[in-house]
Amino acid sequence: MTDRSAHSRQTRIQHSFDAAEGYDAAALLQRVAARRLFDLLQARLAGRAPCRILEVGCGTGFLTQMLHDTWPEAELIATDIAPKMLERARNRVGKRVQFCEMDAARPDVAGPFDLICGNLVFQWLAEPPAVLQTLAERLTPGGVIAVSTLLDGTFVEWQNACAAEGLVAGTPEYLEARTVQGWQPRLCAGRWVAERCVQPFESGLAFVRHLKATGASVPREGIAAFSPADLRRVMARFDANGALATWHLAYGCFQKPRRAGVFVTGTDTGVGKTLTSACLVRAWNALYWKPLQSGLADEEGDTATVIKLSGCLPEDCLPPAGAYQASLSPLAAAQAEGAEIDPARLALPLQNPERPMVVEGAGGLMVPATDTLMMLDLAERWGLPVVLVARSGLGTLNHTLLSLEAMRARGLAVAGVVLSGPLNPENRKTIEGKGQVRILAELPQQEAVTPEAVRTLSGLIPSWDAVCGGREGV
Repeated sequence: MTDRSAHSRQTRIQHSFDAAEGYDAAALLQRVAARRLFDLLQARLAGRAPCRILEVGCGTGFLTQMLHDTWPEAELIATDIAPKMLERARNRVGKRVQFCEMDAARPDVAGPFDLICGNLVFQWLAEPPAVLQTLAERLTPGGVIAVSTLLDGTFVEWQNACAAEGLVAGTPEYLEARTVQGWQPRLCAGRWVAERCVQPFESGLAFVRHLKATGASVPREGIAAFSPADLRRVMARFDANGALATWHLAYGCFQKPRRAGVFVTGTDTGVGKTLTSACLVRAWNALYWKPLQSGLADEEGDTATVIKLSGCLPEDCLPPAGAYQASLSPLAAAQAEGAEIDPARLALPLQNPERPMVVEGAGGLMVPATDTLMMLDLAERWGLPVVLVARSGLGTLNHTLLSLEAMRARGLAVAGVVLSGPLNPENRKTIEGKGQVRILAELPQQEAVTPEAVRTLSGLIPSWDAVCGGREGV
């Protein structure tokens, strides 16, 4: 779609919503979606009250009302492309909310915000992933962005009725769930959840009137309006099939990390996490934290090793929350000493939040950290983007791709993969392609791991700004 046609379509959408005088009475599913989205963003906020909120595509204010009622002291800016929609929202919520005319695709309000949200607006945008990223860049550290959209299969009954009459429905071609699942703001943790709702209508005519009343009657590009005779045939077919309309909805809720930094994990033990961590610390002048250290009976520990290899100051390395002698998982090593790991001590340190912190895990993602927490659980709790260290050679594909799948199932952001060992272009290509991940660096095998070697290898690490995409915030 050209810029001109996209602008023309947005103008038609704006006029359609402005003319939707009966929106409030007809928008049942829009209310349902607003409530569901609100519940998800509340859960992600985990009891924190946002001070500054931006809502895009507020419509007549279903979600706006919930936001204002729950956080009346917050500065709430509600925006929409349609001026008359804004007026209806203002009449619903009152003057304590700031209402602004704004195209969600071209946000022009100054950040940062603790919460950004938009209900059922992203299906109207030409480039939704880019808009999601642009909005996320206006979040405060720890800020949340929550949006919803419609998926392929929405109004399938109407589309089938049209096809049975030899016609093409003008309802939008919504994207497949698999495509939407790939929309994730850079370095933000979170995921999409989908649901299916079925709405009964009295008749096909009631369904058509519903689309018009809710401003959703703008046909997609290249589809002409039906003649009265064609429309009557389609409505009769729709009625004969039960006059039901299915909505497929997706809700995305993402959180910006509360501090700069990464969580370093590996596909297994001894894969090169500590060497990688030392290189990251040196390349980024980062802080370092090894939350759980075991195996001190056999070695000096990773914290001492990173200090020696990276040349960082001892005060830039935070002490472990638990340190144990046996070369076992942290849980088993603690139990061998009759000790207990207190989960409360595993809170992410937030001092110097703008300075990157390298947090190094123990073993791989499924290593037990406590009786109830795996390393994967801690990574999810901390919310940092993950650097996965993997072997470069034979056997790495299965371990690496499974680890990536486990992280994404939990909604973890993946900063990239570091391949450790002899260069292997074929494995690199496969991991990049099948894993849909960036290879941050390839660290060749070293005859001796020395500070000089780390100095050289750290030059292979991209800068912190490059890892963040060069656009850390607005």
